[in-house]
Parts: sequence; C-alpha cells; structure tokens
Amino acid sequence: MKHVIDRATLLAHRLERQGLGRLVADEAGYQRLVRSLQPVAPVYFSRPGSPPRLVQRTRFDEGELADCWRGCRALVKGRFWGGNIGYVLAEDLALYGAAFRRPLPRLSPLHEKILQTLKYEGPLSPRQLSAESGVRHKELMPGLHRLQQAFLVYEDQEDDNWERPFGLFAAEWPEVDLEALTWEEAAAEVVKRLVHSQVFLTETQVCDWSQWPVRKVRQLLEVLEGRGEVIRSQVKGLGEGWTRPEDQEVAARQPARGTFMLHKADPLVKSHQRQLKQQFAGEVLQYLLIDGDFRGAVCGHWRIGPHDVEDIALHLPRREIAARREEILAAVAEQYHPPHSQIRRYAGQAIRVSL
Repeated sequence: MKHVIDRATLLAHRLERQGLGRLVADEAGYQRLVRSLQPVAPVYFSRPGSPPRLVQRTRFDEGELADCWRGCRALVKGRFWGGNIGYVLAEDLALYGAAFRRPLPRLSPLHEKILQTLKYEGPLSPRQLSAESGVRHKELMPGLHRLQQAFLVYEDQEDDNWERPFGLFAAEWPEVDLEALTWEEAAAEVVKRLVHSQVFLTETQVCDWSQWPVRKVRQLLEVLEGRGEVIRSQVKGLGEGWTRPEDQEVAARQPARGTFMLHKADPLVKSHQRQLKQQFAGEVLQYLLIDGDFRGAVCGHWRIGPHDVEDIALHLPRREIAARREEILAAVAEQYHPPHSQIRRYAGQAIRVSL
C-alpha cells in the first residue's frame, strides 16, 4: 500500500528543505544548504567562471562567500549532470565524482596529447596548453571538457578569470579516491540526498535532475526501496513517486505562500525540466515558483546586454492573476527593472507604466 502525502504539506516542507521558506543568514547555514542541495550551479545565462549561487535562499550575497571558498578549494568545480558545470564541497568530491563521472573506454590521440602535456608541463591555462601541445583552441576545449567529465582533468576555477589553469585530477587531488565507491553505491547515496532535499520525487524528476538513463534510475530506486531507504508514495495531482522513510509522517503545515523567481539551473528547476518545457512554450528566461508550485514563467529573448521581459506567463485562476499582480511583478522586477530591463506584459496584457 502506497503512502499518501498531503500536497499542501509536501510543498510547505519542500520550500523549507530548499531554503526558500527561511533564508540563511550566516556561513554555517550556507554550508549546510550547499551540502543538502549540491552540486550547485552558477546562475543560468551567467558569464563563464561565475560562482555557484542558491538564489532566493540567503540574506547576503553568497557570490562573495562562494568565491572565497573557491579560492581555498573548499568548493570544487566539476562537470556533473551529463557534463554541465556545478560545484560541490571538497569533502564530498569523491562521492559526486564517482556518481557523475563519465569514464572514457579508451583515450583518443587528442586526449593522450592533452594528458601528456599536462603531466609534464601542467597545470596550464587553455592558452598555454594550446601553445605547448600544438592543439588548436577549438579542438582543445571539447577534449578538455570530455576529460573533465571523466574526472581525469581538473579545472581550478578560483574566480571569474578566463585564464584558469587545468591540471591532472589525480595530481591535484591525490587524496580523492574515485574508485572507493562503485557507481551504484555513489549514485544511490546521491539519490537519497536528493529525495530528502525535495521531500518527494517521481522517477521522471530524478532522471531530469541527474541526467541518468531511466533504466539506471529505476534500478537505483528499486535497490533503495529494497533496503528501506526510500518508499513509494502518492501525492494527489503529482502521481506516484518516492520519499524517505523519515518523511512518512511529515507534520501538517499551513499551505506554502510566496513567489520565487528561479533560474533554469536551480536545483528545483532541474528536477522539473520536462514538466516545465511542456507547461511553458517559447523562450523562457526564468520560472516562477508560486506557493510551492511552478505556476509561471518569465518570457523573453536573452541577450548579453540589456533585455526586456516580453511577458509573464501564468497558470493561475483568473482571480488570482489579478489579485497577485503586484506581488508577482515585484518578484520579477527584483532582477528585471529599468534602465536595463522593462517588463512589457503581465499575463498577456500590456503594461503601460514602467516599473
């Protein structure tokens, strides 16, 4: 018999676990949040080398703290989720590296040349590596990125400087044993942490977040269920999914309230990618989490320079669209405001006065 979770209670608990219901105010709280939600990505559409950010979750500019941690290697850059950039705490590098690395069955001549150059001349910036190896930049970077995904090469991103050094992972992190855990062991632990941080997840949402094949995710969940570390649960309107045993009897909560604008690489957005693409067509800049549910999208064409919000698309009852207009506009205007941006429409209706 499946465990049934009240939807309103689930959403309230999820906001709290995600740090959206109670902003952290100090370094210790931020460390706990990163540990719970890692890997943490830079803001989607940010410049290369930008620090990771957990937007809407801190009372301070976490970018400065993240830069400090990057500089002392307490926060480590890697390629997770099928090759995308993320950061994990140094003490968890072995776990997330083992779970997300994509081993190379064999090294190509390009990979061999990069590794040999780094072995004898590294660490080197891409420009230096290109000069030393004789490999053109446009061929070098894809090779470096693939070696990063295999955790054979490490990118030392201390700040947003484009001239960051690359080195051999084993030389840079000799104490990290990526073979200590099998993929199944590491991935199972990562899934346990993920389910805890989001309270309830469907199989599809685990796939969306991890970018692992559905077959492997299904096997992981079956193993975890057999060990009693996740249980099948049912949430009205969300279907069947998984939760942790300690959340079987989550305390009843008042329904979640509030509007949060989250970028495309946010942990919650990552686990809902398929659903969001079906909900909101066109060019989406960011998504709106309203009362714990994704009910809106900030739409427009992104460009490096100033750009406008063409519309705020909402999946809300008509009365709520009107009643919550100022709240939702204020949430979007925190980032999109004159002179750099203009919100042109709200729920399809033109806005006459600049915000």
